[in-house]
Amino acid sequence: MGLDLYAKVEPYLDFEEEVYALHKEFLRFVMVNELDNIIDIGCGQGYFLENLRVNKKKYFGIDLSVEQIKVCQEKNLNAQAIALKDVKEKFDCATAIFDVLNYIPKKDLKAFILATNIVLNQGAYFIFDVNSYFGFDEVAQGCITIDVDDKFIAIDANFEDNKLQTDITLFEKQENGLFSKQRDSIIQEYHSKEFLIELLKECNFEIKEIKEFNLHTPENADKLIFICKKIA
Repeated sequence: MGLDLYAKVEPYLDFEEEVYALHKEFLRFVMVNELDNIIDIGCGQGYFLENLRVNKKKYFGIDLSVEQIKVCQEKNLNAQAIALKDVKEKFDCATAIFDVLNYIPKKDLKAFILATNIVLNQGAYFIFDVNSYFGFDEVAQGCITIDVDDKFIAIDANFEDNKLQTDITLFEKQENGLFSKQRDSIIQEYHSKEFLIELLKECNFEIKEIKEFNLHTPENADKLIFICKKIA
């Protein structure tokens, strides 16, 4: 999966407002419920970790992308490029923000949720967001090109059979004046609310709330935020 290539182009995608809005929603829950000792799964370049640090919360971030974690470590954030199953500590809250569960194939999702359960203390919260069908079908599809400085970026996203394939192409100007080319793809899967409800129950999570969230458009909710609690 092209997560490292995505890490290179992410700063040019102009998602600052969306990132701020979603992180604000998650941080509000953390602060209102006075949660601490938080693991952020799929932490990316550490934007949410920075919010936790500013608010003096104990935190730990993990991501499978080495490039993303390099950015975190340059910011002196507590983050590592390790898999969830390799985490040994226990936490009082787990977050998975900005489509993390959509990047996980349906066949692997139960193992991921069970692994999340294992790293949580009894009664801990698991908070995550997923794209709604509207979010995939009406918002995420399309093509964009970005021409900036010494880079040219092309992104083409197509949603079919409940999967969004995003093809990323990056051209970078080299010292000799020629351009290098990198190309990779990211696959995201649509997970229905009904499917997630049943899966979370099987994995010993109680669903406290499912919130509809309008991130990209006021027309329809393009995201669902699940607030869950470990019961066993």
